Amino acid sequence: MARKPPAKRSAHKGGKGFRTGPAPRRGREDALPSREDILAFVRESEGNAGKREISREFNIKGDARIGLKRLLAEMTEEGLLSGTRKELHETGKLPPVTVLEITGRDDDGDLIAHPAVWKASDGDPPSVLVLAHRARGEEREAALGVGDRILARITRLDAPDVEGHAYEADPIKILPRDKRRLLGIFRSRAGGGGTIEPVNRRELKAWQVRQGNTGDAKDGDLVRFDLSARNRQSMSEARILEALGNPNDQRKISLIAVHAHGLPDDFPASVVAESEALIPFTTEGRTDLRAIPLLTIDPTDARDHDDAVYAEPDTDPRNRGGYVVLVAIADVAHYIRPASRLDKEAQLRGNSVYFPDRVVPMLPERISNDLCSLRELEDRPCLAVRMIFDSAGKKRRHEFLRAVMKSAAKLSYQEAQAAIDGNVSEKCAPLMERALRPLWQAYAALARARDERGPLDLDLPERKILLDAEGRVARVVIPERLDAHRLIEEFMIQANVAAAETLEQAKTPLIYRTHDEPSKEKLKNLRDFLETLDLQLAPGTGLKPEAFNRILARAKTLPVPELVNEVILRSQAQAEYTPQNIGHFGLNLAKYAHFTSPIRRYADLIVHRALIRAMKLGDDGLTDEEIGRLGDVAKDISAAERRAMAAERETVDRLIAAHLADRVDASFEGRIAGVTRSGLFVKLKDTGADGFVPVSTLGQDFFNHVEEAHALVGNRSGETYQLGDPVTVRLVEVIPSAGAVRFEMLTPGKKSAFAQIKGARRFHQRRGRRR
Repeated sequence: MARKPPAKRSAHKGGKGFRTGPAPRRGREDALPSREDILAFVRESEGNAGKREISREFNIKGDARIGLKRLLAEMTEEGLLSGTRKELHETGKLPPVTVLEITGRDDDGDLIAHPAVWKASDGDPPSVLVLAHRARGEEREAALGVGDRILARITRLDAPDVEGHAYEADPIKILPRDKRRLLGIFRSRAGGGGTIEPVNRRELKAWQVRQGNTGDAKDGDLVRFDLSARNRQSMSEARILEALGNPNDQRKISLIAVHAHGLPDDFPASVVAESEALIPFTTEGRTDLRAIPLLTIDPTDARDHDDAVYAEPDTDPRNRGGYVVLVAIADVAHYIRPASRLDKEAQLRGNSVYFPDRVVPMLPERISNDLCSLRELEDRPCLAVRMIFDSAGKKRRHEFLRAVMKSAAKLSYQEAQAAIDGNVSEKCAPLMERALRPLWQAYAALARARDERGPLDLDLPERKILLDAEGRVARVVIPERLDAHRLIEEFMIQANVAAAETLEQAKTPLIYRTHDEPSKEKLKNLRDFLETLDLQLAPGTGLKPEAFNRILARAKTLPVPELVNEVILRSQAQAEYTPQNIGHFGLNLAKYAHFTSPIRRYADLIVHRALIRAMKLGDDGLTDEEIGRLGDVAKDISAAERRAMAAERETVDRLIAAHLADRVDASFEGRIAGVTRSGLFVKLKDTGADGFVPVSTLGQDFFNHVEEAHALVGNRSGETYQLGDPVTVRLVEVIPSAGAVRFEMLTPGKKSAFAQIKGARRFHQRRGRRR
């Protein structure tokens, strides 16, 4: 009697369950199945269908396995099968469960994917429509985006749909980014083949590309590639999968960050078409604010203007010395309706991304630069908040209006500030008494209230890169911080607070902008560091920003105030979006929501819709369906913000590295901006470039990392390098494509500092006792 065969295992059941599908086909152990039987099994199998599974299915044992191996090889050579011995599939077809890489979107904005593994001999890889834009994660459903890899359940269509998709995919889960699939810059060789330079600081090496593995790539192209099997010298070789464009030819070095972070760059044709079909608004049902001289005050190079401001003295005798402040914000919600293609695209992007060489906008240009931009002397729809402040800058009340406005003038920060300082331009002259002076007078009152509130007062000037006509760095400047900047910032903060207060009072769900207080661990590390400078932070948790501000004020008398600002910044939590309110620690506010930039932030659009719903200002407010998804939306746009910040930072690093590439061996002044066990990060004074000094190059001494002091201390000499120290370094190596810079330290460590660094002394005392 034949023994009952074991149940078949299946990857579909997590690799440990039992396979469902076709019934086992049994025969003599030395008999091989036909090609048709093998194809039928592979086609019908719901799990892995490799050599082992085929052997079990057809009861092939012993020497017959050699014959099966030969048969499978023949079928592969004949083009009937593809894949590996562990996972075979019918040529030109995908298995029921497979790994996909999301590569773009179709004209409807839906995500499309291609198989992560596909042989060129099988022809062009099939296009797969991803049915949902979310995949089940360990803790929650996670949003999918271009560049993600997913495990998905595949359904083959009887015929390709109108978009050419041959399959539909139901995502199961997001997989970790494939470490073998990389981005790099291709450098061709005259004799064929070439090398790939890294674009990631963690991968500072080049990969060889043999002739025939270069695809369509040209010299200087950004490419996507895989690492193939190692050659005889045990060195990994690369095979180029796709050429993505030349950052230098396009004068857009941000192209690297766009692809590395999967930023959705171009808008799908259907989204553009929907934006072009939008009809300009009508004034019916809107409060008319066109007679009020609202001003837009923005950076000189701003193309979209989503906020305008106005102030005047309050004529109410009960509020002597008070002011009426009006903040008008572009009414994006009028054009971007929930669940529209434009809305889905805006949510996918989360925010606009600003690079020195271009902007990746959240909304198409038809909206951001035309219909919604508060252009000078043109009627525009807006959502405005009218706020009443007393003479001390305390808000007494506010109200929201859905209105129509006409900007009286478009001014830059510098032009508005110059007018207040006495250098009045021809454009500003007629606006001085009716618009500009009242704005500054109202700001003076609000500034007093801000100082009393005591938000975190960090002084960390931001550098701005100015490019030449070729897209290269011309110079790096630190723009002057003007009262005009502070005025707009404070007015926007007050408008954001008013939005959060109104929605809470109306009990309408919203997305808050929150900032948690520092964690216990970060506070402990901060206190340990401040002790090395004889600075004391109040004990316990639950500190207010004023406790940090006292430290910052004392630090101004020290040689390294920048150091204290930097370390206190690092001790802070990261701001995020959430439907649950925990307040904003940095601003010292109990309620705060982003309302003032709906052209470039999806969070603000959600708040606009919530206000429309709460105040019954139209039929395009927040929907019940949106309310049910606020938690997921908040997490997605928080992740999009972090992605944008990383992409922007990396692009600046690459631009600065390219700027320094022809100055190898030159010396530069800078400060130690980071201390790790493996070395020092140094930020240059003039350009803000960040580079690394390996600890192995610091000298003959052994350097200990004293974490609480943010320092490296010589074991024998006590020679010390500490965060914030001014140093001179020599430029040793630059890899522009990766934004990587390596320095050699020219400044000796502080000789007298060892006795002052209590953490270092304690560290060495402990080591001495152990020895």
